[in-house]
Amino acid sequence: MIKIEKLTFHYKKRNPIFNNLSLEFENGRIVGLLGKNGAGKSTLLNLIAGLLEPNKGNIHVNGFVPFGRKPDFLSDIYVVPEEFSFPHINISVYVKAFNVFYPNFDHQKLEAIFQEFELNPESHLNKLSHGQRKKFLIAFALATNCKVLVLDEPTNGLDIPSKSQFRKILVSSVSEEQLVIISTHQVKDIDTIIDKIVVLDEGEIIFSETTEAISQQLNFETISSLNDLDGILYKEKCPLGYRVVTQAKGQYESSIDLELLFNAIISKSI
Repeated sequence: MIKIEKLTFHYKKRNPIFNNLSLEFENGRIVGLLGKNGAGKSTLLNLIAGLLEPNKGNIHVNGFVPFGRKPDFLSDIYVVPEEFSFPHINISVYVKAFNVFYPNFDHQKLEAIFQEFELNPESHLNKLSHGQRKKFLIAFALATNCKVLVLDEPTNGLDIPSKSQFRKILVSSVSEEQLVIISTHQVKDIDTIIDKIVVLDEGEIIFSETTEAISQQLNFETISSLNDLDGILYKEKCPLGYRVVTQAKGQYESSIDLELLFNAIISKSI
């Protein structure tokens, strides 16, 4: 569990990115952390990981203060960053060297994910494509079985089949005791796997809701004409007419169009 209370943070000689921010992430969820460029998503993830220290306020991750960087904290959180580099070794050597830092590391799970991702353990990491290296890092992260997994733009560099594999593997690999936070601009890549949506804008949480509650409150559909529907909260022109968000009327629950929802939230239409 992550609990953030009255957090204030700013880089030197800059205006605050966060000012009195409070937020909770519960275990057993796959959370989509969304926001425009510059909203503060990467900074928030770095604060959670203990790579930055708050100016004011408190952050607790599984009972630890992240910036203390205690071994028991570090062994139960894994961050897949957007940008990364590897030493000049092959996959099997990397796994042997680094799995020891994670007491719940599951070699069988790793082998199964390697098969799904078509990764050869004897491949040299720096001779793989960017997408293959990203898949290896995701596989290693999932095999650690850390209670908190932070994935920053995990689908960047993945082709369409690999994105489908990623969704399938993630859902089948995490347990109810784990918390997964996915920060991304590629919202369509995660719309079927997240169960909570948090939107950050200009250092503030402007939306935080479970997908179950969203499905009960809002409908997402495509219509040929705006005259075909009353009570439209948000609309976007599309080749077939309009993509719209309306208030749910209880007849049925529609699938969430995450990109449409995000645009509606940012425009303050809902």
